[in-house]
Amino acid sequence: MKTLPRVQIAHLPTRIEPLKCLSGILDGPQLYIKRDDQTGLAFGGNKTRKLEFLIAEAIHQGAKTLITAGAVQSNHCRQTAAAAAKFGFNCILVLSGSPPTYPSANYLLDQLFGVEVVFTDWDSKHQVLRDEYEKAKENDRKPYLVPYGGSNSTGAMGYVYAIEELMSQGLNFDWIVFPSSSGGTQAGMVVGSEIFGLERQILGISVDEDEDVLVDKVKLLAEDIIHHQELNVEIDPDKILVNADYCDAGYGVLTEREINAINIFARQEGLLLDPVYTGRAAGGLLDLIQKGFFKRKESVLFWHTGGTPALFAEKYKEIIRN
Repeated sequence: MKTLPRVQIAHLPTRIEPLKCLSGILDGPQLYIKRDDQTGLAFGGNKTRKLEFLIAEAIHQGAKTLITAGAVQSNHCRQTAAAAAKFGFNCILVLSGSPPTYPSANYLLDQLFGVEVVFTDWDSKHQVLRDEYEKAKENDRKPYLVPYGGSNSTGAMGYVYAIEELMSQGLNFDWIVFPSSSGGTQAGMVVGSEIFGLERQILGISVDEDEDVLVDKVKLLAEDIIHHQELNVEIDPDKILVNADYCDAGYGVLTEREINAINIFARQEGLLLDPVYTGRAAGGLLDLIQKGFFKRKESVLFWHTGGTPALFAEKYKEIIRN
């Protein structure tokens, strides 16, 4: 692979822990968790790995302002804002939704990092993001556009190398399961598996996209990584595994499945999941185990992608169950 500029942000390698209590009560495969919720940047999360490459690229281009977009409670925006503060950038966030009456959770952290916020509606976010970029460019603020979810061929390299890290930890798993949305994490894993020879099933639980849409998104991103890195590998589309059975409620809409998963992980393992990503993926994982999708002799690694500050958002107060 070509050597890409990279700055050190994340606390790596992240730990792998057995989920002994949860495995015991489910009577299914042996479960493990990889703690990318502990990557260290502003409560951590998977975007920190991506930002190591994106920030380095921004520095290399002489940028002074980071611009990105997401929902009001976006984990990606929170970590981008923190990285901007850490490396001396200004930061503009385009957030889809209404300004909260009282800042909480991720949005509270955005405010602490001193960002500029532009609110818009969901359908207009990409256009507003482009408009803000052009405005910053015209005003000589030297903007760098951080892609939605950090998911482009540069950011996804964080998860190409995460596969190398996983293999160096010396544990073997039959399955890797995690939440998938903007596609960068999954595309990086898929390419990393081809490069480093990891022969495991990689299953993304869709947070918000139909299966065919997310598969195409991951495939295009994976091909983009291969092109930009001038890699001599090909991606078999049949290896891009997506389950979209659990996202019908819509992005960030809490259902009994997410509530149940968050409570089970908390009470059986002392682990905190988030309502939008890991809660949904864990809910899907538990359902698949109940349905016998995984064999009892198999082992499954649940890759925790972070997002726990969202637990403190007012809209998710119904999470707690007696």
